[in-house]
Amino acid sequence: MKLKTMLAVATLLLMIGLSSAVAYADTLNFTLTHPSQSLYVGSGGTLTFEATVFNPTSSTVFLNGDTYDAAGFTLDDSGFFGFPLSLAAGTGFTGNLFTVTVPASASLGTYVGSFTLLGGADANASNPLGTATFAVNVVPEPSSIMLLISGVAGLAGFRGKLRGMAR
Repeated sequence: MKLKTMLAVATLLLMIGLSSAVAYADTLNFTLTHPSQSLYVGSGGTLTFEATVFNPTSSTVFLNGDTYDAAGFTLDDSGFFGFPLSLAAGTGFTGNLFTVTVPASASLGTYVGSFTLLGGADANASNPLGTATFAVNVVPEPSSIMLLISGVAGLAGFRGKLRGMAR
């Protein structure tokens, strides 16, 4: 009987301990204002990502850190330090959260990354509170596309002229 009681208490404590870790998963509403941004191939540059964070819970949530996957580029998260240390229940904040630096040598394509806010019920918590996905599009320069189109059109016209001369 004593063993059953100890087992029940241990199970209850384990459930309480695990539930507090799960309770903060995606606690915040976290969105990027422009999650997909573009740069021209060969130009390189820095893209700034603005975020809105809202606390829909009934208690204060502390923003204690972040983690990210920068899609192979350099990500500067110093904008996070401009965010408040905590959000009271029902409050939000909007500001520049991070920048992504794309080298001029980046190839054409879409590069996808993610940014996760960490925190929780106190200043020492590091639970994932919300994750936002972002995309960096490296696209051809418009003048290059126009040059390609005019070249193809010129070749088509020249081919038509050659056919006309052969008749």
